[in-house]
Amino acid sequence: MFDDIRNAFRELLRGNPSADARRGILADMRETLVRARMGVDDLRQGVGETKRRLEAQRRELETVQRRKSLAEGINDAETVRVATRFESVQTEKVTILERKLENQEAELELVEREVQEMMSELKAAAAGAVPPPLPHERAAKEAEAEVADLTGDRALNEEMERMARAQRRADSAAEADEKLAALKRRMGK
Repeated sequence: MFDDIRNAFRELLRGNPSADARRGILADMRETLVRARMGVDDLRQGVGETKRRLEAQRRELETVQRRKSLAEGINDAETVRVATRFESVQTEKVTILERKLENQEAELELVEREVQEMMSELKAAAAGAVPPPLPHERAAKEAEAEVADLTGDRALNEEMERMARAQRRADSAAEADEKLAALKRRMGK
């Protein structure tokens, strides 16, 4: 339900945004989480309403069955025929509402799990942690490693990865040096 938003947050956070951008991302995450919680509340209300409707339909079915039984007891064929038709309709309504309730409860469970995950991601993002890779990203890395093993390029791939990490560290250090130099210029030093 919230996958697009969560993926966008993950990508933004992995991009090592500036402090202002990070605050904006965190604010967006909080707002999304609030909306998600409101959505969970709406789903809970829907489940409650469906439960109430289901119970009412079950009571109605019991009433129809009781009337049918009474009509059978006095050999009233016309009332039995009408009651049988109503019983069939009520049984169908109950069955449909039971399936609806089952689906709503499954959806509620799924959304509650997603909200919990979003809350954990928000806490981690607020603490400055980089989100873990998504399952498809892990699978891609594992597949790359497997191909490298098969082709004998494992050492080359490891070296390239080491060089990429070193470049990211150098870029980060250079950015920090630039910010420090800009700050010193503003301070007049």
